[in-house]
Amino acid sequence: MPSDLLATPDLLRSVFRRHAAGVAVITARGDTGPVGFTATSLASVSAEPPLLSFGVGTGSSSWPAIAATDHVGVHILGEHQQDLAATFARNGADRFAPPTAWREGPEGVPLLDGVLAWLVARVVARVPAGDHRLVLAEVLHGDPTGAGRPLLYHQGCFRRLPD
Repeated sequence: MPSDLLATPDLLRSVFRRHAAGVAVITARGDTGPVGFTATSLASVSAEPPLLSFGVGTGSSSWPAIAATDHVGVHILGEHQQDLAATFARNGADRFAPPTAWREGPEGVPLLDGVLAWLVARVVARVPAGDHRLVLAEVLHGDPTGAGRPLLYHQGCFRRLPD
């Protein structure tokens, strides 16, 4: 068995590359238009009241809008949406340009079409966490009825569940 490695950013990244996670896109309305980013840090926090959390880097192009907004959209991506996940993960991409299909949803939040499920949530806290903020939000609206199977992220790649 190898000896323990000292805690470093690379060690943390290496360990979490082995953790399979569902893929979500977080969206918000910004001052100059919609913003969004791919997230694998989405978590259910509480059923009563219905709370969720996600992490966002303070150096992210989406952070200024997330820091200022009252509401966010949370989208669970399907295995057919690898390209969409990659678009929202790419720096400098025009994420809401075609072929991205979206509409304005409750509270003015941009909602992506064709997802497995979506939620609109009211931001209740932004907790400092190193170079990120942990955002806590209370769920207000949603739709869990999209068709398909979830998209996963593992070992640095988007993946599908095996049959």
